[in-house]
Amino acid sequence: MNILGYIFLIYILSFILIRAADHVVVALRHLTKSSGKKGVFILSALLLALATSFPELFVGITSALEGAPNLSLGNVLGANIANISLVAGAAALFVGRVNVHGEFLKRDVWIALVAGVLPIVLVFDGELSRVDGLILLSLYGAYASSFFKKRFLEIGEEIREGTFIHKFFRKINHIDGSKTKETARLFLGIAVLLASASLIVNTAQSLAAAANIPVFLIGLILLSIGTTLPELGFSIKSLQDKEPTMFFGNLLGSIIANSTLIIGIAAIISPIKVVAIEEYLIAAVTFVVVFLIFWIFIRSKLKLERWEAAVLLAVYIGFVVIEFL
Repeated sequence: MNILGYIFLIYILSFILIRAADHVVVALRHLTKSSGKKGVFILSALLLALATSFPELFVGITSALEGAPNLSLGNVLGANIANISLVAGAAALFVGRVNVHGEFLKRDVWIALVAGVLPIVLVFDGELSRVDGLILLSLYGAYASSFFKKRFLEIGEEIREGTFIHKFFRKINHIDGSKTKETARLFLGIAVLLASASLIVNTAQSLAAAANIPVFLIGLILLSIGTTLPELGFSIKSLQDKEPTMFFGNLLGSIIANSTLIIGIAAIISPIKVVAIEEYLIAAVTFVVVFLIFWIFIRSKLKLERWEAAVLLAVYIGFVVIEFL
């Protein structure tokens, strides 16, 4: 197969990966809908919050298991850059001016920046070790628990009263036909996610060998564009529905999940040694620069204008050109 064939196959597989992720999310939503079970609520809320990062998650796990963790590192770093420039820029350019609401400027923006920069700092010694992976996972755990602290306290109260376990087993004993169907849909979606992620990893490695370029670069540019399509679709829909808070929350939440949870898991499975040093440094600097540009834009007038969105898109295009020079 020639180089164009490999590229085409990667995007076809990415589309399958995204569709499988959609089915997993829908199944989870139906399984937990109006359940009233506080314990199930915690699990489902965490999973649904990760929905748009499922492609990166499964590629990360698969690439680490198959001995190609640099693909995951490139995919995550490329996805972070794409989220804040390509996705934010294209969505705002398509829909128009985006007004900034909520308190996220005081908290989530800086958490996302710290989360995005932390793997870059940890890899200064040339490797993301298993210890580094545990640090990243701990950061994600702290971030996630801050959202669900109140619900954990409520679960603790149920456990002390004995109602949580009773409700849990009652739920198992009363699974109707629709729940069985959604459970099957869930496991089928996960199976397709794993299969398509494995094929993507193998295809990316073949493309890297055929084009004589690092597999890191495949993940950084080609694969990251494919796996960030859910974020783009969600962002456009959020802005069309006049929900800018969801738009910003999705972008920042994806960066946090990518940089801590996904890279953390990949590093624990298989420590990541950076081999494409020059490409990595360019990408690391680009992430910091584009993030600061994004922050200046939304902080100055509490809105993201169309021309600012165009600037973010131009930065992304410039980044891609520089990486392939």
